[in-house]
Amino acid sequence: MITVSLCMIVKNEEDVLARCLESAKPVADEIIIVDTGSTDRTREIAREFTDNVCEFPWIDDFAAARNFSFSKATMEYCMWLDADDILLPADRDAFLTLKETLPPQTDLVMMKYHTGFDQAGKPTFSYYRERLLRNHAGYRWEGAVHEVIPPSGNLLYSDIAVTHRKTRPSDPDRNLRIFEKLVKDGVSLDPRQQFYFARELLYHERYEEAAARLTRFLDEGLGWVENQIEGCKQLSLCYYALGQPDAALQALLRSFAYDEPRAELCCDIGKHFLDRERYQPAIFWYTLAASRTRNDTSGGFVQPDCYDYIPYLQLCVCLDRMGNYQAACAYNEKAAACKPDSAACLANRRYFAETRHLSGCDAASIQA
Repeated sequence: MITVSLCMIVKNEEDVLARCLESAKPVADEIIIVDTGSTDRTREIAREFTDNVCEFPWIDDFAAARNFSFSKATMEYCMWLDADDILLPADRDAFLTLKETLPPQTDLVMMKYHTGFDQAGKPTFSYYRERLLRNHAGYRWEGAVHEVIPPSGNLLYSDIAVTHRKTRPSDPDRNLRIFEKLVKDGVSLDPRQQFYFARELLYHERYEEAAARLTRFLDEGLGWVENQIEGCKQLSLCYYALGQPDAALQALLRSFAYDEPRAELCCDIGKHFLDRERYQPAIFWYTLAASRTRNDTSGGFVQPDCYDYIPYLQLCVCLDRMGNYQAACAYNEKAAACKPDSAACLANRRYFAETRHLSGCDAASIQA
C-alpha cells in the first residue's frame, strides 16, 4: 500500500478546515498544514489534526507556497487539497482502495474536481486536476495564480472526485491584484497566466481590456488547446457585454479551429440564435451539442449538462415556439430523464398538459 502526505496551504479557514481534514484524514498517512498568515483560529484547528503546522510568509505566489508545503512531505506520494474541499464518503472509500491497488509505476493520479452543482447536488462543472503525485519526482508548481503542475510521467486517470464546497465568498479582487502587480513589476506572463489574467479582467467587467488580452492570447497561438477553446468562450462573453453580438458569434466559431466542437460551445452558439428567435439554426446547434461525446480526460472545463439536459430543454423551447408541440414535449421528457426533479421540466409538463393537452410524450415522436 502506498503512503500519502496531505499538503495544504491555508489562511483564515477556521470555518471549513476541520470539515476538510475530517473528510481526508482516513486517506492521509501524514498531514502538513502551511499557514500563510491567518488571524483566526486556523492554526489551532490544524493542530487538532497534526503536529506538522508551519508558517510561510505570503508573497502573492500560490505556487511558491504549495512547493513549500510539498517540500515538507515525507511519504511516497503528495496530495493537495484546499480548505474548502472535501472527500465525500464514496470518494474516500475509493481513495482507500486506490492506495492498496495503485500500479507501482504510477507517477501522477488525475482526479476529478467538482466545483459547480445543481439544486440536487449533482455536479454541473468539473475537470481533472493533478491530485496525487509521486514525492521527490521533480514535480514543481508553476504560476503565482491558478497554479498548476504540468502532468508528466506515468499518468492514471481516476473517477475519484474532490468536491469543492465553499461556505463564503473569497476575496474577489485577490487574483486580479496579483496579476496586475506581476505586470507592473515587469514579469512576463506565460500563455496560461495570460489566459487567466484576461479571465479576471472579464470577471471584473473590464471587458475591453479582457477582450484585448484574450485576442492577443489567441493570436499568439502558444496556449494549451483547452485554454484556447475556453478563451474563445470568454472572448464571446466580452463581446456580448460590449454590445457586439456578431463578434461574439465569431469568437465562438473560432473555437472549432483548435479541435472538434465541444458541447459547451455548441450550446453557446445555440443560445445565440435562440435569443434572436432564429429557431432553425438554434435547433441545429443544440442537436449537435446533444450528439457530442463527453471527454472528461481532455483537461478542459466540462459542463455535463451541456451534453444532454441543456440541449434537450432548449430544443423543447425552440420546437414549441415553432409550433411542433409533440416534438417539444418529447424533448422535455428527455431532459426530465436527465434531471427528474428539474423545476423547468416539471413546469413544462404542466404547460403541455394544460395548454397543449400533451403528456408523457414518447421520444420516438421527435421531429424537428
